[in-house]
Amino acid sequence: MRIKLIRPSIEYADQVLQYRDTMLANGDSLDGCADLGNCRSFSEWIDFENRLKATYGEGYVPSKVYLAIRSEGDKVVGMIDYRLRLTPFLMQFGGHIGYSVLPSERRKGYASEMLNMMLSICRDHGEHKVLVTCDKSNEASRKTIT
Repeated sequence: MRIKLIRPSIEYADQVLQYRDTMLANGDSLDGCADLGNCRSFSEWIDFENRLKATYGEGYVPSKVYLAIRSEGDKVVGMIDYRLRLTPFLMQFGGHIGYSVLPSERRKGYASEMLNMMLSICRDHGEHKVLVTCDKSNEASRKTIT
């Protein structure tokens, strides 16, 4: 195993913020990042439930966010989240799982590894079927999903 999935902690605060900055500078979406792009600090971001409930109100869906940490160098290479239920919107545009990988770490198999690990976590939560979606134009993600 080249990566591990861990729940975010202050130990990775600087890397999480650098992840945000890198993805935004590259024009990438921060899928699976619990709205990281709209947070100014790690402490603001890590308060997922309160912040996202305030943002989405009745449309809020609890999720479990994980950092994908490369074993070599203890580096954040991606983020992934598992949404605990689906809304009509998520049935069409998000599914149960969202993920992203740093531009410099793509095409190394991390997305597939992350998704496989997350599917195991979903099974641990009693999910036997999950919905994973992507944009039609996102060929790399489509290949990862299939």
